[in-house]
Amino acid sequence: MSTLIIIFKVIIALGILNVWLLRFNKKTEWRGGGAGSMNEEFEKYGLPVWFVPVIGFLKLLFATLLVISIFKPGYNLDLIGSIGMGVLMIGAIGMHIKVNDELKRSLPAFLMLVMSAIIAFA
Repeated sequence: MSTLIIIFKVIIALGILNVWLLRFNKKTEWRGGGAGSMNEEFEKYGLPVWFVPVIGFLKLLFATLLVISIFKPGYNLDLIGSIGMGVLMIGAIGMHIKVNDELKRSLPAFLMLVMSAIIAFA
């Protein structure tokens, strides 16, 4: 496994863990619609409240699969994790567009999408 692919997997996983566990209720410059928390961000996107735990679970699941795939290659965990994460990042970019966010707010999702695509096709 190439070092770059491992680095991308770790970056994605740490990014997701940071946003969904450490900064869940904190305002950041990247939050959609200028929201102050994850729940408020989803509200600004016009998504139902039950989407928050579902999307959070999926993002944490796919990030975990990417990390596990570093230590247990050969089970397609990297493919599942990267494709799943890529689909979620496309959705995230779409939500930023929906609320007319400046492009800068979509940058983390775009970079994770690119890294996920590289992992999937490596």
